[in-house]
Amino acid sequence: MLIVNKLIPQARGLAAALVKRAPSVELGWDQRQKSRFDAADSSGRVIGVFLPRGSVVRGGDMLVAEDGSLIAVRAAPQPVLVVRACPEHGSPLDLLRATYHLANRHVPLELQADHLKLEPDPVLAEMLRGRHLIVSEALAAFEPEGGAYAAAPHAHAGHDHGHAHDHGHGHGHGDHHDAAHGHAHDHDHGSDHGHDHHHDH
Repeated sequence: MLIVNKLIPQARGLAAALVKRAPSVELGWDQRQKSRFDAADSSGRVIGVFLPRGSVVRGGDMLVAEDGSLIAVRAAPQPVLVVRACPEHGSPLDLLRATYHLANRHVPLELQADHLKLEPDPVLAEMLRGRHLIVSEALAAFEPEGGAYAAAPHAHAGHDHGHAHDHGHGHGHGDHHDAAHGHAHDHDHGSDHGHDHHHDH
């Protein structure tokens, strides 16, 4: 077994050629939120991952083995619920309210400008549909938000792409701005997926 005890978030600092040549390992969220697990990479090697307690592995990260070899992490597609605002029966504010209520329940959430992702839960799905939201099932990578202690390395990576003036509280305002003002343009593309079915309830 190849022992891995180091993680390079989003492969920062590594040459693109090294990243491209590295074997990969595809992991679901259940595994990536653990600091110790076993897996097999794309070259057939069994790896034993031993990271510091509290570590979270994200798609795009690079694992470093004791022998110096690199293993690229891919987020495996998994069943998720995709939640969007309904342009006919609700408003974009419904998505913000849903985020608030789900966060109060400590539900792991992936936040995007025009939708949320969460792990399948029939009770939560019905609650969300009752709030005039469109809930559909999908197979997709799941990258939920972490607490400040876990998400900091990846959150800062986002600032490097054009929001360098935001150092801390400004990032949250940007997310809300996108959520509040971006839906009218995006939901026409996604609302057909199960929209009529879900609102028949």
